[in-house]
Amino acid sequence: MWLLILLIVVVCFIFYIKEVRLKIISGPAMVYFKRALPQLSQTEREAMEAGDTWWDASLFSGKPNWSHWLQTGKPALSDRERDFIEHELAELMAMLDESQICAAGDLPPDVWQFLKEKGFFSFIIPEKFGGKAFSAQANSAIVAQIATRSLSTAVTVMVPNSLGPAELLLHFGTTQQQQSWLPRLADGSVLPCFALTSLEAGSDAGGITDFAVVCKQEFNGEMTLGLKVSWQKRYITLAPVATVLGLAFKVYDPDHLLSEQSELGITCALIPTDHEGVKVGPRHDPMGLAFMNGTTEGQGVFIPLDWVIGEQEGIGKGWRMLVACLSAGRGISLPALSAGTAQLSARATTAYCSVRRQFKQPLCRFEGVQSVLARIAGLSYSIEATRQNTALAIDLNKSPAVITAIAKYHLTEMARISVNDAMDLHGGKAIQRGPLNYLALHYQGMPISITVEGANILTRNLMIFGQGATRCHPYVLKEMAAVQEQDAEIALYQFDKVLTDHLAHSCKTFLKASFNGLTLGFFSSAPVGGEVARYYKTLTWYSQILAIQSDLAMLVLGGKLKLQEMRSARLGDMLSHLYLGSCALKKFEDDGRQCSDLPLLHYAMHYHLSAFEQAHKGFVDNFAPDGLKTIAKRWFMPFGRGFSGPSDKLIIELCDSLYRNKLTLARVSSLCSTSGHAGLEALEQAFKLFPKCEQGLHKFERWQKAHQTNLLALSTDEQLAMAVAECVLDEEERERLADWFHCSRLALSVDDAA
Repeated sequence: MWLLILLIVVVCFIFYIKEVRLKIISGPAMVYFKRALPQLSQTEREAMEAGDTWWDASLFSGKPNWSHWLQTGKPALSDRERDFIEHELAELMAMLDESQICAAGDLPPDVWQFLKEKGFFSFIIPEKFGGKAFSAQANSAIVAQIATRSLSTAVTVMVPNSLGPAELLLHFGTTQQQQSWLPRLADGSVLPCFALTSLEAGSDAGGITDFAVVCKQEFNGEMTLGLKVSWQKRYITLAPVATVLGLAFKVYDPDHLLSEQSELGITCALIPTDHEGVKVGPRHDPMGLAFMNGTTEGQGVFIPLDWVIGEQEGIGKGWRMLVACLSAGRGISLPALSAGTAQLSARATTAYCSVRRQFKQPLCRFEGVQSVLARIAGLSYSIEATRQNTALAIDLNKSPAVITAIAKYHLTEMARISVNDAMDLHGGKAIQRGPLNYLALHYQGMPISITVEGANILTRNLMIFGQGATRCHPYVLKEMAAVQEQDAEIALYQFDKVLTDHLAHSCKTFLKASFNGLTLGFFSSAPVGGEVARYYKTLTWYSQILAIQSDLAMLVLGGKLKLQEMRSARLGDMLSHLYLGSCALKKFEDDGRQCSDLPLLHYAMHYHLSAFEQAHKGFVDNFAPDGLKTIAKRWFMPFGRGFSGPSDKLIIELCDSLYRNKLTLARVSSLCSTSGHAGLEALEQAFKLFPKCEQGLHKFERWQKAHQTNLLALSTDEQLAMAVAECVLDEEERERLADWFHCSRLALSVDDAA
């Protein structure tokens, strides 16, 4: 009865605030909001203005439009992009041996030349400048495929096509700068790097200590207005071989030659590496991988103003440039590396668990192995779904900072789980380094993806919800703008209007979330029918829970929420798993609702919905007062958690589908080519042979057990011949088993130490 009374009161309040303005409370509320809402620094404000929102805003609002989501477009490649992948990329893949590359410490000269000649450094450069002008989808797919074979090469290709000189020139360079640099970047005659990280500023790019002073100095025989730049950068990919250096630094104008202000802000410039004063320091060794990485420095290096990206107009706008372009690294490159690693893990581990036998059974028959193998496959499906749809957002000319931060953090973490699981299931095979080992170098390189483009701890704790709370919320950013309005009367009017809409929205969302909790989301709408419809309804219900909990957190904690990193991280996890689940559902629809994909989709959705519930429980446990924790957890989920993770039955079903249905395995490893790698080729051949000789193998093993003492001194070939002579096997079965034993032994072999 009390619940019914509360709902009636809330409904009446909604109608009241829709019809009556709240000026009686808007004044005091505005004072509280002005004090409570988080204050944005200048860099945070520029970050907000540089990025935009996409599907994340719909999820954050508590009313996701699923029909619109499914109609945003299907990830696809053009005929020209597919032709490049089938020819140039295939040719490159045949040239790559990561073991040899890492042993030599560099890509072979013919690979470097091939990358330049075939345009692998020009994916984002328009055709009019000699570039490929590929979509983000193609850029991502190409890097992902290279990553399945060689992380060193993938990173080398990735960097010029993400955050760097080309990206900055395209968006912020002058026409003259574009015409001068882009053709040379496209044909590979100029190799770029971009130097952002310094000793005391890594993930906090806004805290860089490298600086420049505006001055006049003689340059090329003339007195020239320019900058005297000092920097000391490290961890710069391609720095040891780059011919042009993109550089970020702060500009100061103590003599007011450009402005009345002394501090002009972060600025980006292009400096040829052979320019006087530029020093390329020692090379680093990133986890034993062979991509070029090192240091660069300079002290008082003079550059003219036209070397600044955007020339004089670009001074002080570097932070906005960097934030606007970071989506390329977070939204394309790192998800691509994650997809490559996960798909290699899925392809190789599925095959290995079929070939490797213990106790006269393939590993894939053991339930303990199946629980891990299913996780690799399910996460690979989710990673690929998110990779495709995040790249789609960029192709739609979006710059969704929150979405790309989600993709960067969660995909690299899921890839880390996948490669760790693959290492566990391969056992000794995975830890013996050499050309036959296809996992060890990916395992070694995984921390690199975790670290770059903002450390994962920073991304999860500060960026996802830290930006999402204000950028994605339908009203908070407007309220912040209203309370900062200088005219008091206008400020009160604007705030009153936004507050009215906000309260009405929150009350309706509260009612919906409460009702969906009682009905388990049964009455929510879904754009599709069948067993998948349940997931759309649940995601709608959970998005309402997120909206309410976010409002409560911001109302109670206000600006302190930014400092409450563990609480905000859990809210960010809730938003993230809503997005990741949305991507899995969209991939299922985009791929034509294949029945063979259902086990993968079920696993992914149970994984993400369970993770959402765990994050929600953790948030409430650490936010609600002690006496209200149980009520707070049960209010929107009165029957407790609905998803505790994938069930044993689902795990067994998924593993069965991996081996029974070729399409299931293809869906989680489509980017992974096994040709050209000795270890993978042998494994794949044995994997394909096994179903054809499994029945004969069972007969042969039973015969071996009955004649065990008589066979000790005989080779396998001799035993097979004896089995044929005793009519246990026919000749065709003998040949198949002989081939399988040969291929499986090669597949299970490891390299000897030099």
